[in-house]
Amino acid sequence: MFDNKSILITGGTGSFGKKYARTILSRYKPARLVIFSRDELKQYEMQREFNAEPMRYFIGDVRDPQRVREAMRGIDYVIHAAALKQVPAAEYNPMECIKTNIYGAENVIRAAIDNEVEKVIALSTDKAANPINLYGATKLASDKLFVAANNMSGRLKTRFAVVRYGNVVGSRGSVVPYFQSMLAAGTDHLPITDFEMTRFWITLQQGVDFVLQNFSRMRGGEIFVPRIPSVRIVDLASAMAPGLPHKDVGVRPGEKIHEVMCPSDDSHLTIEFDDYFVLTPAIIFHTIDGDYTRNPLGEVGKRVKRGFEYNSGTNPQFLTQEEILEFNKMAEP
Repeated sequence: MFDNKSILITGGTGSFGKKYARTILSRYKPARLVIFSRDELKQYEMQREFNAEPMRYFIGDVRDPQRVREAMRGIDYVIHAAALKQVPAAEYNPMECIKTNIYGAENVIRAAIDNEVEKVIALSTDKAANPINLYGATKLASDKLFVAANNMSGRLKTRFAVVRYGNVVGSRGSVVPYFQSMLAAGTDHLPITDFEMTRFWITLQQGVDFVLQNFSRMRGGEIFVPRIPSVRIVDLASAMAPGLPHKDVGVRPGEKIHEVMCPSDDSHLTIEFDDYFVLTPAIIFHTIDGDYTRNPLGEVGKRVKRGFEYNSGTNPQFLTQEEILEFNKMAEP
């Protein structure tokens, strides 16, 4: 569906944007693939690696509504990946996080509607479900904006959906490269914020593939959540450095012990498919059929039981230490 189409990704110089560009260029023949971001150095570096004919690079910030509107002219599909994501940084710089994650989301929505973009998928996070930190709260607000945007677009063709998933193995700022850097420096221990801590686990390629699939599945207003395994952080540390001691360093500001992707409070909105969940809109759309149990691909789901919660601590699938190492290898460039 991406052949001869124009695609834009905000925050496109990040880990997701690079993997997405590589995947699109290897599988499809897009008319344009536009990388929109504010860091000229990262764009310069990415241009050296991704210089195929469809590639375009726009310097701009999602905080700037006029620049976002200009970048979306003639665009068919948008992936909104731009965000301030570091939990501690968001706690100490709350207004900066709000400006990018909430006001930036609004700018993307209005620009997409103004340019009659066909489909928009916004990337979310497990931290947006029952948030306890500012980053999660801003992403929850962003999710709500993108869902409600389907009413803003009305009878125009533009439709919006959200993809929510857990920790991406090996992405910038995540725990795997952090542990790797400590091990390379000859550390005598690995720090553990809490010995009970668990996280959902997904590779970058799996995340990209899930987003691509959901462009075909979406009708508008869905929050898509993949079925993915969990890891215990102590198992991760033991797998990466067998026998090395662990040191309890305490939970960071705004950090959870376990993450949630489908809250129990939303169980009445949650539909289970074979390998993913859909959180359906809590509001009514007057231009979209409200039956989300069957999607445009013909996949059929069923509503979960009241009180169901998809939680990294109670997830039935946990990776073994051997499987963790395999995931780490899959995450290597």
